[in-house]
Amino acid sequence: MKAISGRYRRGGISTLHFKDRIRQVLSVNEPPHKVAQAFAMGIFIGMSPLLGLHTILGIVLAWQLRLNKLVTLIGVYVTNPWTIVPIYTFGTWFGAKILGVSNIIPPMDWSHMTCKVLFNEFKHLLMPFIVGSTLIGFFSAILGYILIYRAVKHNRG
Repeated sequence: MKAISGRYRRGGISTLHFKDRIRQVLSVNEPPHKVAQAFAMGIFIGMSPLLGLHTILGIVLAWQLRLNKLVTLIGVYVTNPWTIVPIYTFGTWFGAKILGVSNIIPPMDWSHMTCKVLFNEFKHLLMPFIVGSTLIGFFSAILGYILIYRAVKHNRG
């Protein structure tokens, strides 16, 4: 692993590590509650079922609510290609439990699978996905707010 301008290269892909992102959040020169609000909103958006709109929604809402855009985007990017599948899977399962959906994965004939068949077989999971991921995002945002607020207060000591 080689350091390259504050970033690390692993397997040819440049990534900014989570600890570095949190350091950036903690170093923002704004009141702790504003930093925590921006991060919490980012987490909520990032875990929302609005896949594909997370970044633009984060920027627009941060701008409208006069929150720090960088901190909001760091919260949005807690979900990423590595974390989104387990988060959405758990959110769908959670939503199915709340809504009483029991036949989560129906038996399927994989030999005649098309996108249309796949959508029809899983459309009963749309509401559990929306409800579950929204609730997971809400609870994660509350937890994120508390943790970042305390961390900023502690960091400024």
